[in-house]
Amino acid sequence: MTDERRPETPAESEGTTGLFTALGKMVKLLRERKGLTQREFGERVGYGPDAISAMERGVRVPRPELLEKADELLNAGGLLTAALPEVREAMSRARTRHPEWYRSYAGLEAEAVSLYDYSTMGVLGLLQTETYARAVFTQRHPPLDEETIERRVTDRLSRQQLFERWPPPECSFVMEQAVLERPIGSDEVHAEQLRRLLRIGRLRNVQLQVMPTKRHEHPCLDNSFTLLTPKGREQVAYLESQGYPRLITDREEVRILAGRYGIIRAQALNPHESLDLIEKTLEEP
Repeated sequence: MTDERRPETPAESEGTTGLFTALGKMVKLLRERKGLTQREFGERVGYGPDAISAMERGVRVPRPELLEKADELLNAGGLLTAALPEVREAMSRARTRHPEWYRSYAGLEAEAVSLYDYSTMGVLGLLQTETYARAVFTQRHPPLDEETIERRVTDRLSRQQLFERWPPPECSFVMEQAVLERPIGSDEVHAEQLRRLLRIGRLRNVQLQVMPTKRHEHPCLDNSFTLLTPKGREQVAYLESQGYPRLITDREEVRILAGRYGIIRAQALNPHESLDLIEKTLEEP
C-alpha cells in the first residue's frame, strides 16, 4: 500500500455510490438484452467503449443526456430517466477526486475554457483508454498495489468528462510520433488507443497534431507540458517530471511556454495529416 491519502469520490462523499452502481448494472442488463456490445452501444449514444465500461461498473457518473438516449435506445420505458433528478443533484455537488498533490491542477482543468498539451513519452491521461491507463499504472516502479491502480484508473477516466461539457473547451494536443509507435500494454491495447485518438481528433473543438520524428528543428526537447485557461482566469501551465508536479502561474514563465507551444504547433503535421498518420500506424502489422 502507498501512503497517499485518498480523497473521497463524489459518490462516496454524497452517499450515492449505490445509485450509480445500480444504474450501471441496469444499463448493462438492458444493453445485453438488446444484443449490443459496449462498442456498438457506445457508438449509438456518442461514447467510447471504455467510457461505457466504466459507467456500467459504477465508477463513472452517467450523464443525464446519456441516460435519456439509453432509455429510448434500450426500450427501458422510463426506468433510466426516472433517476435523472438524483443524478443531476449528485453532479452539482461533485468534488474533484485526485491525489492531494494533483487537486489544484485537476480543479483548474475541470473548468478550463482552453487546454493545450504537448506530449513526448506517452498518451496524455486525458486521452487514454481504460486499458491503456491500467497498463501505464501497472508498469510503474516501484509497483503500485491493485487498489491504488484501480483508484487511479477510475480517477483518470473521470477527468475525461471534460469532453462532454457544453460549451466544450478549445483543445489542442501535439504529441511526438514516438508516442504513436510505442505499444504500451499490448498490440490490442495500442490499437484501441489509436482508435480513441482518431475519435477525439475528429471532434469539432479539438486540434490533434503529430510532431514527426524526422523534424530537423525542434523548439522543445526538455519535457511535456500543458497550458490551460480556467474560466474567468489567466492562463497557467503544468508540467511533471519523475512524479514531481509543478503548477506555473508566473506570467513570464507561462508566456515563454505559450510561445514555445506556438512554434511546436507550427512545426508539427497539420490535423488532417496527423489523423492520416494515426490511421496509417493503426493499419501497420
